[in-house]
Amino acid sequence: MLIARAPMRISFGGGGTDLEAYYAKYGGLVISTAINKYFYAVITTDESDDLQVISADYRSLFRHSTYNDLFWNGDLALPKAILHHFGIRRGINLFVASEVPPGTGLGSSSAAAVTMVRAISTLVEQPMTRQQVAELASYIEINKMGMPIGKQDQYASAFGGLNKITFSSQGVAVEPLNIASEVRQTLERRLMLFFTGSSRESTSILKHQRKSTEDQDDTVLQALHNIKQVAMDMQICLEQGNLDEYARLLHYSWQEKRRLAPGLSTGFIDECYNLALQNGASAGKITGAGGGGFLLLYCQEHTQDAVTSVLEDRGLKRMNFRFDHQGASVVLNVASFSPHWVAPYEKPELQMMRD
Repeated sequence: MLIARAPMRISFGGGGTDLEAYYAKYGGLVISTAINKYFYAVITTDESDDLQVISADYRSLFRHSTYNDLFWNGDLALPKAILHHFGIRRGINLFVASEVPPGTGLGSSSAAAVTMVRAISTLVEQPMTRQQVAELASYIEINKMGMPIGKQDQYASAFGGLNKITFSSQGVAVEPLNIASEVRQTLERRLMLFFTGSSRESTSILKHQRKSTEDQDDTVLQALHNIKQVAMDMQICLEQGNLDEYARLLHYSWQEKRRLAPGLSTGFIDECYNLALQNGASAGKITGAGGGGFLLLYCQEHTQDAVTSVLEDRGLKRMNFRFDHQGASVVLNVASFSPHWVAPYEKPELQMMRD
């Protein structure tokens, strides 16, 4: 048996500048932290002539014969694409599960990709650095599967910690923030996550943002420039221990992000956010691409009970969390592996030509 896990993340500032349509021309920057909510992959091995994938989140099962081509589609497209990349044809059972529902803005899809890349590369004895794990997970999601997403989630999950992540046409760099331990602990205490009760499909929001960026839409570009500047300013105030300024920037960044695409917020989300502010929260935002998922709030300790009470009365659920500093890791590895289970699949373009 082999067990691997990778953390979800909260993005504080810079989200949207990690899409290639933006960073390839202007450079991107994100401030984010990994949190102790994880995606898990459990691999067991045997001598069977097929492979099997089971997802607890999608309540789905996929069984694949050794002799067939492997296509990535349906709810289990991501594990299929990763198994295809590594040429796994038989001998393994892959079980995957997340601590949080999919599509809730905490980067669970990319945490899943990072977890499975870490797990399978370990199984097949192909050691990979955190940078390599993040880059391969990004390649599979963006290039192989055609997802209209950025790269911040894969790097946040692979590395763990509270980081500045920069993006350019030359590559991605991860730099831990230089924050005093007492400031980090205070920030951790004052952040709260509330599940709005709805997940969302971020693809349409991100496609709209990507197209607007490619089309040089002035409103979207200016919003992204402002969001990147906010992320730069966030780094400074966090490293200086100025959490009041951090809160102001968090609120401002959310107002700017709402300009990126339709559907980033809803009437219900706006109502809940305003209720939180009226009852003592200083700032907040919807995590991820927006449209649903988790509401992140920055709130002084003495007003947290009041904010929690009023939001739970509106149907939201508070989720406790802490920062993660480990990143993607293998928790247990006593699995056996046979090279006979691996044989490269045809490239997709060859499959299409033959069809």
